Amino acid sequence: MALIKSEDLPGAVESFSDPEQSQMSGARALTQEELLRLSGDRTVVSAFKQMKLEKEAQKNWDLFYKRNTTNFFKDRHWTTREFEELKTQREFESQKLVLLEAGCGVGNCIFPLLEDDPNIFIYACDFSPRAVEFVKQNPLYSSERCCAFQCDLTKDDLKDHVSEDSVDVITLIFVLSAIHPDKMKQALHNISTVLKPGGIVLFRDYGLYDHAMLRFKPGSKLDENFYVRQDGTRSYFFSKEFLAELFETTGFKSITNEYVLRETVNKKEGLCVPRVFLQSKFMKISQ
Repeated sequence: MALIKSEDLPGAVESFSDPEQSQMSGARALTQEELLRLSGDRTVVSAFKQMKLEKEAQKNWDLFYKRNTTNFFKDRHWTTREFEELKTQREFESQKLVLLEAGCGVGNCIFPLLEDDPNIFIYACDFSPRAVEFVKQNPLYSSERCCAFQCDLTKDDLKDHVSEDSVDVITLIFVLSAIHPDKMKQALHNISTVLKPGGIVLFRDYGLYDHAMLRFKPGSKLDENFYVRQDGTRSYFFSKEFLAELFETTGFKSITNEYVLRETVNKKEGLCVPRVFLQSKFMKISQ
């Protein structure tokens, strides 16, 4: 088994990946106990509370960043390794790559890219105004190389900040899962307006039957594969089929769309847990 650093998971010291497992076309098989736990959780949060969560979604994420500041997630130095398009989506090496990081958080993805690649310009937006302020306060932030702004991808027009069809690559990394499933297509339509025809969306997010999904207690379920955390933030767990349909009905072509299986070791708590992520690439179809 190959040793893989766990850049995203707080408290996770190491994680291990079996290359054969990572190529599996389906999510991991559940144990009998896990199957019983999921099948027994049929009660969903009331419609009134769900409306309240939707209304307060921005406030809950802003409070998340108020509590955790820039310390919750680790910098994502793995993106260029996992997504070669961050290097190759240009005709020649010195050509400037224009990237949109949709859901940038406090900049854990954008600042390693800015350090690593002198020929990249990054638009960075987030739902949380506080997160955007943290990005702008980072010593590596420069308006010559980066433009950060607050945006609700489900209703704010990205073209207010980014020129139409001007972006080469868009990253959606642990972002779409936080959006209500009924509004995911709206978000994809929005990012599509600023992506060049032939441009690429790089996606990584929670996969179906990830350990985090199985940890939710009764009373946390909002809908099928959709849950609310104690702090009011929400998370959806994607199947390959659902994600493919989502993108393909909003003008994208699937390039790759695979589950990535990991075992994350938390030495402090003495735990070894199965993680399931969905890692995908989609191309905007030329009109």
